[in-house]
Amino acid sequence: MKRSVWVFVVVAALSWGLPGIGNSAEEPGKSRPLPPIPLSLNEVLAWIDRSHPLLKGAGTEKVAARGKMLKALGAFEPTLINDTEVERFISSSNPQKGTQTVGFNDTLVEARHPWGFRGSAGVRQAIGDAKIPDLSFGGGNNQVILGGFFPLLRGLMVNPENAELQRSELADPRAEVKISQTRQDLFLAAATQFWDWVSTAKFVDIQRRALNVAEERLKQVEGRAKAGAVAPLDVVEAGQEVQRRREVAIAAQRALEQEQYKLSMFLWDNQAPTIPQVERAPDFPPPTPTPAMEMVQAHKLQAKTDRPEIREVDIEAKINNIDLELAKNNLLPSLDAEAAPARAPEKFVLGLGYRFGLELRIPILQKRSRGEVLEAQAQADRLVLIQRFREQQVAVDVDNALSAIERAKERVAAATESLRMAKTLEEGERFRFSLGATSVLFVNLRERNSVDSENQLVRAKADYQKALALYQWATGSWAKSLPTAVPVNYRVGASLSK
Repeated sequence: MKRSVWVFVVVAALSWGLPGIGNSAEEPGKSRPLPPIPLSLNEVLAWIDRSHPLLKGAGTEKVAARGKMLKALGAFEPTLINDTEVERFISSSNPQKGTQTVGFNDTLVEARHPWGFRGSAGVRQAIGDAKIPDLSFGGGNNQVILGGFFPLLRGLMVNPENAELQRSELADPRAEVKISQTRQDLFLAAATQFWDWVSTAKFVDIQRRALNVAEERLKQVEGRAKAGAVAPLDVVEAGQEVQRRREVAIAAQRALEQEQYKLSMFLWDNQAPTIPQVERAPDFPPPTPTPAMEMVQAHKLQAKTDRPEIREVDIEAKINNIDLELAKNNLLPSLDAEAAPARAPEKFVLGLGYRFGLELRIPILQKRSRGEVLEAQAQADRLVLIQRFREQQVAVDVDNALSAIERAKERVAAATESLRMAKTLEEGERFRFSLGATSVLFVNLRERNSVDSENQLVRAKADYQKALALYQWATGSWAKSLPTAVPVNYRVGASLSK
């Protein structure tokens, strides 16, 4: 009986002292912090689309395009006109009436058509005695006034106002091109900076691990030196290696902080850049299959239509065609027909209600018009050459990006094999050092070689991801498509209960 009571007391005491038993019963609702969510490139690109000031600034081009359209349409908007004309004169046919004061008050609406026609309609009220021969009403004191201007050769359908309207219609596509160009450049710069940040985070981790190994070895060598197993000079050697690796780790930390600040310029929130957390640095994705040649050719053809540089030249060519058409129209003689109410009060009072006219003007030398045509034709020829250059440049950009992908994959394979061999040599040298067959110097050299090989592998992986980003930029896939990821607001250390 005493033995069973003693066993019960021992078991109770052990169960009270074990943290896995007592603590779990006391704090069942305590939650663990969430692990960091790795930051992805798609999230960075989505962040740029959402709040980057340069992209927002490019978006104002759409507002400016609407302003240009309204400005061009202003030339054709109706205008309300109120005109009062009064004259004092002595009639030559009836001088006995003496000095007369007569005139009119016109209220009319005037408008212009893009084809070059101008028209007006309104009401005229006579001031004084007047003879109204046409379209009178209201006891013969009022008149309906109608007028029109009709270009028959120069200015018919092609005129400066209509040309400006056509240019303004291209302002919106030009704004889209500028937005696409800004997005393309921002996305490429962000992708390059993102993988630079990831690679420097890996460098810091590599240097910290190497520093920890050197510090542990220093403790080991100090213990063996106290026991007389190694020379005191080996302690100095191990200590110097610790300080060397600590300096390299500090430099790597500074490089990481610099890349963090650079990447923050692509992560804007509340009108200010946001510095990414180091804990969110992701691992490198595995390599993807290289696009087949048929797909590469299809991407080249698509890039020749999607790349903003190609679309910009196309818009410039359309604008130049408008200028060329206007310049050729200016070579035509000016033949204008006009019908309008009489504007001189004296003639109106005497009974001249309307005037009709037909005017012909023929420039003799046409120097200005011929010069405008030559200038527009030269610009058209230049744009054709630029278009050809841009198309070939797009094809070269795609080939260059594809070459970068292939060479980076080969570098990753070679660096992986080099790291495997370096690790083998490092482990072998450590084993020899444990047996006393080698010195600290050779162990340090083997470890440095492993660190260099691992750094080379990180650089190769980063260059491979940059090459993929360059391929997307070269094919123009970022010009129209938007990233699918949504930016997240994540705090490290947040618990499940919050």
